[in-house]
Amino acid sequence: MFRTSDIVLIAVMVSAAAFTYKTKHEAEEQLASVRKIEAQIRFEEDLIDLLKADWSLLTQPSRLQKLAEIYETELKLQPVEAHQIVGLDELPSRPVEIQDFSTQRLGGMAEGETDQTTTGAVVQ
Repeated sequence: MFRTSDIVLIAVMVSAAAFTYKTKHEAEEQLASVRKIEAQIRFEEDLIDLLKADWSLLTQPSRLQKLAEIYETELKLQPVEAHQIVGLDELPSRPVEIQDFSTQRLGGMAEGETDQTTTGAVVQ
């Protein structure tokens, strides 16, 4: 009825079908996880856009001016004068002071004492 070669071929076909099904199932799982990650990325990008829009609303000069006028007395704010705004080249430079450590005593083991710590090394 069935020859050995028929049984072997049927077993090969069944195993190939099982392997194909397993591979397809794993690919679909990977695709689902990729889509989930892409959805998270889109959500984060939308959230970033929303935060940028919120930041631009909060930093509008007219809004900040109103807030400065409202809280002027509590924060003791004063208007900026034109002479207070300068460029970087107009700022006075601070003198650089380098402290001389070459003449100071360092103390500790640097004073020339021998180290009495036993380390297991051979001393000659």
